[in-house]
Amino acid sequence: MPTDLAPTSAPQGSGPVRTCVGCRERDLRSVLLRLVVDRSGTSTDEPRLVVDAGRSLPGRGAWLHATPRCLEAAERRRAVPRALRLAGPLDLAAVRAVVEAHPETDGPTARHGRDPGGPGAT
Repeated sequence: MPTDLAPTSAPQGSGPVRTCVGCRERDLRSVLLRLVVDRSGTSTDEPRLVVDAGRSLPGRGAWLHATPRCLEAAERRRAVPRALRLAGPLDLAAVRAVVEAHPETDGPTARHGRDPGGPGAT
C-alpha cells in the first residue's frame, strides 16, 4: 500500500458512501442525487438524463451533490457522461432544475460553499 497517499476521511454518520462526480468528494448516499439514463418511453436513441429521487431506477448511476458548484464542475469535466459510460454529451437541464430548486442547508452539503482555493488561498 502506498504511503504517500493521505487516507480519505469517511463522512460522518453511517450508511452507503458514494463519490460526487462534480467535486470528487465522498459523502453519504442519502446526501447525493442519483442521476440515471432513462430510455423508457423514447422512440429515439437519444438518452434522457433523469434524477432518480427514489435511488432505485435500473441502470448505471452517477452521484452528485445538489449544489450549483458541483453541477458546474461536473459539466466542465464532462463527468456525468463518463460516469454513465456514454459516448456523447447529455442534456443536464433536468438536473439543473432540481439543483436550483434544492434548498441550501447547513448540513453536509454546506461545506461545498467554501473557497475553492482552500485555506491560505489568496
